[in-house]
Amino acid sequence: MKKLSLTILMAVAVVGSAFAGTDSKTFKDKVVVEPTCVFRNTEFQIDTFYTGVIGSRNSTLGTGSGGGLGLNFFFAKYFGIGWEGSLYSNRGTASWMPVNGNLFFRYPICSWHLAPYVMVGGGADFQRNRSSIGYGDVGAGLEYRITNNIGIFSDGRYYYGSSGNVANIRGGLRFAF
Repeated sequence: MKKLSLTILMAVAVVGSAFAGTDSKTFKDKVVVEPTCVFRNTEFQIDTFYTGVIGSRNSTLGTGSGGGLGLNFFFAKYFGIGWEGSLYSNRGTASWMPVNGNLFFRYPICSWHLAPYVMVGGGADFQRNRSSIGYGDVGAGLEYRITNNIGIFSDGRYYYGSSGNVANIRGGLRFAF
């Protein structure tokens, strides 16, 4: 009888320890670290880009390609303002668009390092013959951050107003600080 009681007691002890849970202190000591988002709530950006302008026959902006620089400031994670200037060939002459401002709305997808965005703005185009035109623009784009401070982007816009029917595509590097 002693052997049977001792065997049952040992079996209960082994089975009981096999089904026992873990100590709650173990879970309290673990800290879950969420990955940081590469798109900061407040950031300054410098863009360098290729631009292509595709205009209609009556467009004063014409059709051409070139490059440019942009400065953006995001005062919140989702909202920012920007300015850009570009120099491109327009029917054999150079055209300079120094006054182009935009309001940005972006939606960062932090786990993918990706931020789709939309923009609305306007500006003026100053041409070599000292004429200028005003226009408005709407567009959308996509930015991918390679590192916390370097990204690539591409966007497209439609210019409306006195410029005629004009599409603009851009692609380039973005440096964020």
